[in-house]
Amino acid sequence: MEQRKPLTTAKMRKMKQDGVPITMVTAYDYPSARLAEEAGIDVILVGDSLGNVVLGYDSTLPVTLDDMVYQTRAAVRGASNTFIVADMPFLTYHGSLDSTFRGVARLMQEGGAKAVKLEGGAEIAATVKAITEAGVPVVGHLGLTPQSVHQLGGFRVQGRSSEQAEKLLSDAKALEEAGAFAVVLELVTDELAEWITKQLSIPTIGIGSGIHCDGQVLVYHDLLQYGSDSAARKFVKAYANIGETIRAGIGEYVKEVKARAFPAPEHTFHMDNDVVEYLYGDKEK
Repeated sequence: MEQRKPLTTAKMRKMKQDGVPITMVTAYDYPSARLAEEAGIDVILVGDSLGNVVLGYDSTLPVTLDDMVYQTRAAVRGASNTFIVADMPFLTYHGSLDSTFRGVARLMQEGGAKAVKLEGGAEIAATVKAITEAGVPVVGHLGLTPQSVHQLGGFRVQGRSSEQAEKLLSDAKALEEAGAFAVVLELVTDELAEWITKQLSIPTIGIGSGIHCDGQVLVYHDLLQYGSDSAARKFVKAYANIGETIRAGIGEYVKEVKARAFPAPEHTFHMDNDVVEYLYGDKEK
């Protein structure tokens, strides 16, 4: 397979200008990132959604910086020719700038990420500006922000009222002015996502936010039905059912082992006869 150079923030802005959609998928380890790169994905997000789909938590809140560094490093090894963004986990960028910079530095230096993603709007704009001025590309995240799910009152579509719409547009502009090179819009109404996309010069990446965003992102485990029940999420389309294939494969393995059909002769190694005789001797004597 011919190697390609990773996208840059400038190329992504040009894609927006040219009307070329940006494809993004989450990936959290070497094999998933490698497969995503081989499939031609533009951007990989090592999201703190790994808390739900990899670590088995019921939210993203328990995910630590150590978790993110570890998983980012694995994904980078699998997709060295893809632009990789890593999430800053819960409460790692709301304290002092020194503390925030330490977290950013770990994701970039230890994890190998090319950019970081932060949830929030105008309230984190100063932090976004400081990070970008330090030379680190930043992706914003608005709408349904999973780290604030309890404050938002659950997983609800955002932007249905005029007040919410005005706030989200204002937040998006604040992130752009602070230097963010892209903004994820999650569970935002189609009409508002389209309006925000038109008002910004930076790309919008939608998830559950309609067709008019400059790009789309889905969770690896959702779109492949790999250990994740995506049926309950309206905004997810499953493109394969890897979970069913895996269950069937493991189930067949269990059956064959129980029946002593595996390992078969073609999976088995043997000693030379003289070695067998040396070890066990002549049992007839």
